[in-house]
Amino acid sequence: MDRHSTIVILTGAGISAESGLATFRGPGGLWEGHRVEDVCTPQALARDPALVHRFYDDRRAALAGVAPNAAHKALARLDADWPGELLIVTQNVDDLHERAGATRLLHMHGELQSALCAACSARRGWTGTLPPGSACPACGAAALRPDIVFFGEIPYRMDQIERALAKAALFVSIGTSGGVYPAAGFVQTARAYGAHTLELNLEPSAGSRLFHQTRLGAASALVPTWVDEMLG
Repeated sequence: MDRHSTIVILTGAGISAESGLATFRGPGGLWEGHRVEDVCTPQALARDPALVHRFYDDRRAALAGVAPNAAHKALARLDADWPGELLIVTQNVDDLHERAGATRLLHMHGELQSALCAACSARRGWTGTLPPGSACPACGAAALRPDIVFFGEIPYRMDQIERALAKAALFVSIGTSGGVYPAAGFVQTARAYGAHTLELNLEPSAGSRLFHQTRLGAASALVPTWVDEMLG
């Protein structure tokens, strides 16, 4: 692969699981007894804002006890050293990619350490608790909410992601379930534009058959090896 080619990388919960952050699904998953409908929909926020805000307050606080793992650090190294265009698109709302040093990065599902004003759409960094009714510094409305893309809402910066996929020579999916759209459809989009596609995952995702190549194993082992190959 030409070292000036464009790479698009999609990361999911699996890359942060080895840092100690629970994934959303499966035994011991992040929902911790809550239904998705109770903590991650606009309807849930309207029905029980205290529960939704407390849920994300707890997730935000948990970030203090985790650190980037070898997979995050390897992607940051690729980001720093790859001379071509590169974009890391993460479904994760944690800040582990940034703390590892990645800069060519976007959070399509929002960020735990950000608050969104439901009245004026202003976004601002937020690291502490976010009680319901918190005032927006931009417009003054008591309408701040977690800056999380809930189920039924449109992910962020889809136009930018589409443009990157259209230019990509290589699309890599790391630690994703392959069951949440629109991210699950990125492999098909990338292939339609002519990209080679690679999956790095602990087990085959729901869309494994759509990839040209799949490598199975822990992200902390697979990703550094792949980055070494790319930079070598």
